[in-house]
Amino acid sequence: MSSSASPTSRPITIRRAVARDAKRLTRLVRGSGAYEGKYAAAVEGYRVGPDYIEAHRVFVAVGADAQGGRVLGFYSLVLAPPELDLLFVADEAQGRGIGRLLVAHMRSEARAAGLERVLVVSHVPAENFYHRVGALRTGTALANPPAVPWDRPEFEFRIPSE
Repeated sequence: MSSSASPTSRPITIRRAVARDAKRLTRLVRGSGAYEGKYAAAVEGYRVGPDYIEAHRVFVAVGADAQGGRVLGFYSLVLAPPELDLLFVADEAQGRGIGRLLVAHMRSEARAAGLERVLVVSHVPAENFYHRVGALRTGTALANPPAVPWDRPEFEFRIPSE
């Protein structure tokens, strides 16, 4: 478990996701403003289930509040093949450095797992975010209609050993 202070000075804790987080993570994905309009079909019916959480390294960023902690974002690291499968920050929490904290945590987890690289097939609106957090553009994932009818940028995080 790790803690950090966000730019708003509220502590953010990153912890391993548990099965009871599944519904909250699903709501975060389906409710993402980045998937409105033409992108809505990509998350319609999407589900982050307890089985997914158990099978992968899923971590949540939790903010301290009166209710004892609210999920502000999460990521999922798949080890084989190495991929950052999901990374979401709640719309109302964006711009507070939570995405950057999650990426730093993911890099640490990848290093601990002995990974040298982590692939990201990015959502088009997230392309600039990945550039800002140090991912290198490596190519383009071609459209796969009807599930994903648009090309997506591919990135790679290089994970140096300590």
